[in-house]
Amino acid sequence: MTGKTIAFFPEAAFGPALNSVGIAQATEALGHKAVFLCDPGFTGVFAGYGFPEHHVPMSEPMPAEEMAKYWSDFINGHIPNFRKSPYEQIDTYVKDCWAAIVSTAKWAEKSLPGILEQVKPDVVCVDNVILFPAIKRYSQRHGKPWVRIISCSENEIPDPAIPPHLSGCGEHDTACFHAFDKRFNEVVGPIHADFNAFLKEAGEQPYPLGQFFEASPWLNLLLYPEPVKFKRSRPLDPRRFQYLEGCVRKEADYQVPTFAKHNDKPLLYVSFGSLGSGDTALLERLIGLIGRLPYRALVNVGDYIEQYKDVPANVHLAKWFPQPSVIPQVDAVIHHGGNNSFTECLYFGKPAIILPYVWDGHDNATRVQETRHGLKLHRYDWTDEQMAKAIETLLTDQVMAANLAKAKAHMQAESGPEKAARLLDTLARGA
Repeated sequence: MTGKTIAFFPEAAFGPALNSVGIAQATEALGHKAVFLCDPGFTGVFAGYGFPEHHVPMSEPMPAEEMAKYWSDFINGHIPNFRKSPYEQIDTYVKDCWAAIVSTAKWAEKSLPGILEQVKPDVVCVDNVILFPAIKRYSQRHGKPWVRIISCSENEIPDPAIPPHLSGCGEHDTACFHAFDKRFNEVVGPIHADFNAFLKEAGEQPYPLGQFFEASPWLNLLLYPEPVKFKRSRPLDPRRFQYLEGCVRKEADYQVPTFAKHNDKPLLYVSFGSLGSGDTALLERLIGLIGRLPYRALVNVGDYIEQYKDVPANVHLAKWFPQPSVIPQVDAVIHHGGNNSFTECLYFGKPAIILPYVWDGHDNATRVQETRHGLKLHRYDWTDEQMAKAIETLLTDQVMAANLAKAKAHMQAESGPEKAARLLDTLARGA
């Protein structure tokens, strides 16, 4: 039987984008054709991995350079809010982010229907937090299934017994659950009403307050790993919901450079992701501290590399690292809690300090600490002594090391991209 066309439509952020790349690589290995629907700001990202791109404008037309920087500029404008708690961020970052996300859905509706008719995918995989009505209409018109990919924390699929998405609440802190949900619905309510009006125009039924997407009736792929899963009051039906245990893509090999100082000491990797690198003051503080400690470090500083002067001899900076090739070679990681970094550290059995700033970083930071797979620190309110002690703990805690070894063995045995590809293969072939 000939291969099918499987379209991937990840949100315009590198986390979901690169997860989809991992799955797409595995689907092509099974003989299918993978194509990407993407915001023009991501032009070249998927082509760089050898996949065709079809551009879906998701914002007001703007010069290519501005479009590529849209979300990084959005994040940088909110840096003062990164000091706030997840609850406090509802009124600032979270509200502004949902307003922007709703706007992207409206813009996508202008071109997405025509692009789908042009590409004619046999399966559409969407990794986003919001519904694009054109995907459901295409599915209904042509009898083709659509799949939801959940790159973020599994609490993106809600349950009364687990913390609300974005809340950073502890697993059993139900007072935190209720307070967060109440404030979220109050603040985001007008944005949600506007989205429901858009859904009505598109011929869709309105969503309950607080809900912006739905589960696929065919298949939902969650990247969240078994070792840190929540205990739900309503277990997800395995016929429709499958956990991938992470989704680590294949990247080029990485050769660790020789350091002029401490070249025989433990190696750290520091990254706040593609969007968090604009927090240069925090990165400078970490770089300065590591320069005084007996370690080496690889530090991802994004497009801001020219701003760093007098870099310590035991620190190597780069605009970008092939992270799945780097993490296996390091001893510990300091990151922002994005789900790629979160799952990749578990997949390779590496301890991490999470300094969360927004979105599911708060959830992942809380979860890594309460399951003893790493540590959570406030993004800014730590002393040099506290950070040095936390790094030492990552390198010496035997319970944490044992937990990570179990997580690594389990996740690598599952092989998330290949599992996803098999599920999509079955769906595409109508088995």
